[in-house]
Amino acid sequence: MRDTYHAELAAITDSLEEMARLAASAIGRATAALLDADLQLAESVIAADDRLDRMQRDLEERAVTVLARQQPVATDLRAVVTALRISAELERSGDLALNVAKLARRRFPEHAVPGELHATVLEMGHIAQRLMAKAADVIATRELETALELEGDDDVMDDLHRALFRRLLDDRWRHSVEDAVDVTLAGRFYERFADHAVAVAERVVYLVTGTHTGDLTEERGRR
Repeated sequence: MRDTYHAELAAITDSLEEMARLAASAIGRATAALLDADLQLAESVIAADDRLDRMQRDLEERAVTVLARQQPVATDLRAVVTALRISAELERSGDLALNVAKLARRRFPEHAVPGELHATVLEMGHIAQRLMAKAADVIATRELETALELEGDDDVMDDLHRALFRRLLDDRWRHSVEDAVDVTLAGRFYERFADHAVAVAERVVYLVTGTHTGDLTEERGRR
């Protein structure tokens, strides 16, 4: 019975890792669709979001079954509850990639992002993808040092997000209001996606240590 229980927990962890890697791929492909005005690629990202949604529902059902049958306590209970929370973060990440793809589809055949902002948005897309791929690694390895790195990695995304807004507020902005709205939305989607990747890592830290990231960082600073 105990072996079956641990196999169920391992299967849930594997599903979480797969969800994170799917979300990372989705934001990368959505970015390409957005910047290249690639309708076919945008449609593929939109269609693929159903898979993440199904995986999240399936994981919730399995987690609830584990809770009902095994009645875990202490660390095991924390593992199941944390898995439920991580799956929700990953499902929302998929929705944000979906939103980027829908933005590309809505503006097709035009480009939603003006040419002079392509480099900034491309970098935001790359960082978002790398952060989520790193979060997937953290789910698989439960490596605390890597998990704690993500918050610092996210600072680059925050800097880019602020830079994007400075460009929009610049007196030299000569594009339409629609362009400004679309760029604002895209920037927000990437910034939130990165936040979800960081949240996943923070939840893994809590799973392993029973301590929240901020408390753990403070404790290490006192050593």
